[in-house]
Amino acid sequence: LQVLTAPLQVLFPYLPSQSGVGLASHCTQFPTLRGLKTRAVAASDGIGNRRKMASSRVRLGLVFAALASAASANAAHTGRQLLASHRYKLNDHVDLFANKAGPFTNPAETYQYYDLPFCRPGGADGKLKHKREGLGEVVDGNRQIHTPYDLAFRVDRDHTILCTKELNQKELAKFRMAVERDYYFNMFYDDLPIWGFIGKLETVQKPTGTEKRYFLFTHVHFEVHYNADRIIEINVSTDPSQTVDISPDVASKTEGQLIPAEFTYSVTWKESTIPFEKRMDKYRKYQFLPQHLEIHWFSIINSCVTVLLLTGFLATILMRVLKNDFMRFQRDDEADDQEETGGKYIHGDV
Repeated sequence: LQVLTAPLQVLFPYLPSQSGVGLASHCTQFPTLRGLKTRAVAASDGIGNRRKMASSRVRLGLVFAALASAASANAAHTGRQLLASHRYKLNDHVDLFANKAGPFTNPAETYQYYDLPFCRPGGADGKLKHKREGLGEVVDGNRQIHTPYDLAFRVDRDHTILCTKELNQKELAKFRMAVERDYYFNMFYDDLPIWGFIGKLETVQKPTGTEKRYFLFTHVHFEVHYNADRIIEINVSTDPSQTVDISPDVASKTEGQLIPAEFTYSVTWKESTIPFEKRMDKYRKYQFLPQHLEIHWFSIINSCVTVLLLTGFLATILMRVLKNDFMRFQRDDEADDQEETGGKYIHGDV
């Protein structure tokens, strides 16, 4: 209520500060309004009344604009303050957002995390809820989505079941493609990025030749470091011993060609001495994805051709303009050199 009434005190310093008093009941206390009222009554025509109505509308517009501006500014400031604090209490819920997945050898090729048949919030048919992102995150290609993981602040979890699925042939084909192309996944926890791998591909030597075996990681372990009431670092790892064989021959031996998979996770919290202001130093020094130093010849050639074409167009236009100017100057000089005879010679005396 103080935030809403502050703009009124600025616009109308004579307005009492007591709450619950109507604005209309105090209009007669303002000297400015009394003068306007006196002049409006004294005027014999309708001009004074119209001016008073216009002035009242402008004043009311300023009041409502000030109220709306103060309310929105206060709400925005409160939201920014809560977002920038990154402070949590014991057992506070902190969202874990899934961002994207893609081949490790080609970081430019990315897909949404739930393009792969992972455990979705609310079950297989659950509706995905996206995080409201800023302009920088959108430009960077981030599309963060809520996940069913429960990583409460400073709450350890040991082998918690996320979901149990029966993977059909279509889902197995997607996971096999991801494992063969060495897909990674990317998540965010308290604005901290984490990366991990989806599975592993092993080559087995048999008397008949080489055979590929596809294994899907079904357990992920989160190790979170905190300092007082703030999160400093998070790491994710997979357990090679907890995998599901999704090779084609395994699915063909099961009933209905379905492979059961139980996805689990665990969380461990550890105290850290790193201050909150330096928690991003780790990500500035090291990069999870490979950095490719490639020369984009197509872009370079395209830029050079564009510059040459624009230069040619500009030179052509400039030459045409200069040519027309030279021709006009030449005609003017020839007209001045002609000798005046006959009537033209005495035209000034006539």
